[in-house]
Amino acid sequence: MNAPAVPKARIKVYEFLAWSERQRDDRYELVDGEIVATRRDSVRHNQTKFAAARALQDATRAAEPPCVVFIDGVGVKINDKTLRIPDVLVQCGAEPDPDALIVGSPLIVVEVVSPSSERDDIETKLVDYFSVASIRHYLIIFSKRRVVVHHMRSEGGEITTRIAHDGDIALTPPEMSVSVAALLGPAIAGGAEAVS
Repeated sequence: MNAPAVPKARIKVYEFLAWSERQRDDRYELVDGEIVATRRDSVRHNQTKFAAARALQDATRAAEPPCVVFIDGVGVKINDKTLRIPDVLVQCGAEPDPDALIVGSPLIVVEVVSPSSERDDIETKLVDYFSVASIRHYLIIFSKRRVVVHHMRSEGGEITTRIAHDGDIALTPPEMSVSVAALLGPAIAGGAEAVS
């Protein structure tokens, strides 16, 4: 199978969405108008992403207002030239359009770190995600290190960070909590690395 022709000129989100609908198995994001291929998941990455989605789904069942959890594939529009596709995201309140490719007002976004994405996840995406007014929580999961970094934006706009190895993470809003162990899922063969 031939690789898809990637437009060379910078494009906008609406053009990217039309282009991406015609792609089959490849995964892309739009960053500053340029189409960027994303890597396929390792087994560890995929299992951690699933565990995080399941943990957030379980937590949302008791939350008010009702929330919807999405796993990998639904986009977050950062601006007219950037669209990110987090590993997991949560939208609360309004029911999303089932045919939409973008979630209109995400509240929580989650990225599972892989060696190739670590710098982007902890730097660029932090800035990108918090440029979206509705996003209040950005969870970065280091599955090999067995740690979750929780960035939270307060009502006043201040961003605070907590590094969690165990216990619960309070997600307010939407007035729920999720355990670090549930977000990480079971330890996968290969063991945990020491956190420095």
